[in-house]
Amino acid sequence: MKQDIDAFLEYLTARKGCSQNTIAAYRNDLNQLAAYIEVERSKGIIRSNDDLLKSYLLNLRGKKYSTATTARKVASAKSFFKFMVDSGKLRENPIRNLISPQVSKHPPKLLSPSEYRRLLAEPTKLSTPEAKRDVVMLELLYATGLRVSELVSLNVKDIDLEQSCVHCGHSNSRRRIPFDHHISQVLRNFLKNDRLDLLYDEKEEALFLNRRGGRLTRQGFWQIVKNHVSKAGLGAQVTPHTLRHSFAARKIRNGADLRSVQQALGHAYISSTRIYKQPSSPLR
Repeated sequence: MKQDIDAFLEYLTARKGCSQNTIAAYRNDLNQLAAYIEVERSKGIIRSNDDLLKSYLLNLRGKKYSTATTARKVASAKSFFKFMVDSGKLRENPIRNLISPQVSKHPPKLLSPSEYRRLLAEPTKLSTPEAKRDVVMLELLYATGLRVSELVSLNVKDIDLEQSCVHCGHSNSRRRIPFDHHISQVLRNFLKNDRLDLLYDEKEEALFLNRRGGRLTRQGFWQIVKNHVSKAGLGAQVTPHTLRHSFAARKIRNGADLRSVQQALGHAYISSTRIYKQPSSPLR
């Protein structure tokens, strides 16, 4: 089963363009499923796949997971077995008729334009190379809706100033996200000046560097945003993902169609994008 799980995860990465966090969640869920099946089969009790899977789902409920976590694990299993059917390794999905727990989805936390300006004002107060870098990262994230993992993975060559766009994602699921003239000027100045203040090795390809001249990590960026959010008094609920949410909601409220927003965000399924059409606190 491990080889099949690896093949499924590779499919999600290469064909669906899922983020590293999504892949990690699928891997955790499916490895848990595989471990359960292995233990049950080692008991020597002959049971069909259908019975094993129903037993696994009852086992999940017994672990007192939240409804959202249980629903995600069920969805992971469904997606995996659908892949197995589509790839010809199974004749039918053994849990195709299973009803997932209903999870009420709340509209995501959004930053209003005034709140975003408060956040951006914090690094703008400083003149250090790190602060100037932080301004550019926040501006780019708010303007494109990139995932944090995609932002820190950017190389200099991924920025196309001539076409005013950024290229991101994996090799088989690359996407092109346009940005406006303001962001183009911000990036142009950063590449010509501020990035060089953090650059130690001219061979370094990373767009955003830490103080040692290496690629900034995802954890490092989260800490940076956390610090600026705290200083701006915006509350602990504001995270880097809030900027992505705000980008999507702003695009939809400005008339962008759902499909184009889905493509910009890199969502594998449009159902993930529909949440931004739900009522939420207004963007002031």
